[in-house]
Amino acid sequence: MDELSAELESGSRRGTALPRAVLRELAADVKSVPEAASLAIWKKAGLPPAERNVKIYDAFGNYIGKPDSWCDELGMAWEVDSYAFHFGRDVYRKTLHRNNRYAAAGIIVVQTLPSRIRDEPEKVIAELRAAADAAARRPRPDVTVVRTDRAA
Repeated sequence: MDELSAELESGSRRGTALPRAVLRELAADVKSVPEAASLAIWKKAGLPPAERNVKIYDAFGNYIGKPDSWCDELGMAWEVDSYAFHFGRDVYRKTLHRNNRYAAAGIIVVQTLPSRIRDEPEKVIAELRAAADAAARRPRPDVTVVRTDRAA
């Protein structure tokens, strides 16, 4: 992938915008269109840097979750939860348990439907900024972040 990126960057840029964008998203471990759109929304919101798909553990080493985006500076998580993957009885139960673990650890979490990223980006940005303001007013939760080779 690095070789292909270098070749696209060094050659003519004509007709390469889409392939270059796809390679950037692959490098950021983007797995879906909503994830790519969420990266753009986060950047547009002007928030501190966020990482993708890192594992979060509480002060006792208990697993909390693996948020779609994690802002370590703020101790804030962002989950893009779709109906398709979070609405079934068992998956919905797991999502609720995950959110309870976030709350117990003092993590502020924003949940967003993928359709809202597409249809209401300014409202999503406002929600992220409001949550970031709330997160900045309290001490960072006592959690540990484990970065894997899949984190961006």
